[in-house]
Amino acid sequence: MESISDNALMTKVKENDLDQLGLLFERYKKVLFAFFYNMNRDAGLSEDLVQNTFMRILKYRNGFKGDGEFKVWMFHIARNVSHDHFRKNKWRNNEDINNWSDRLGDDTLTIDKKVAHTEEMSLLDVAISRLDEEKREVLTLSKLEGKKYKEIGDILSCSEGAVKVKVFRALQALKQEYSSLQSRV
Repeated sequence: MESISDNALMTKVKENDLDQLGLLFERYKKVLFAFFYNMNRDAGLSEDLVQNTFMRILKYRNGFKGDGEFKVWMFHIARNVSHDHFRKNKWRNNEDINNWSDRLGDDTLTIDKKVAHTEEMSLLDVAISRLDEEKREVLTLSKLEGKKYKEIGDILSCSEGAVKVKVFRALQALKQEYSSLQSRV
């Protein structure tokens, strides 16, 4: 079977061929889960947010114009789902964000170096958790998801230049939080 584009599938969903939404779900459930998980570090919540995103895609399917990429439109909805959830639940991530260090692990480190590395990663986790949601989001999209600035600009509805500024400011804020924590140790 020939691969159908995301936009073509979504156009069929708009025309009430709702089975096609299942194909889009299969294509993007892991991508969305990773996005949400990198934002909140809660697997159960991330699964719920993925489901809610696709429920909104179904609900607002007529809002898809087809003149841009489906993936960008989907991420707009995903961001709104996330923001709505945290606003509704007045949730603020004040706990350590775990597992960022998993991406930086090195099995060849000695025990002393591993302990020092673990302490540094713990400080980094706390520093990241202290950033506001917008800064965590832009760092997640750029550094963890590996999205290009142009694509992030499309998702955030801003220019590529604005994304560069947001990433720079987020990294500066992260550096400042990390330094502040490090000076207390």
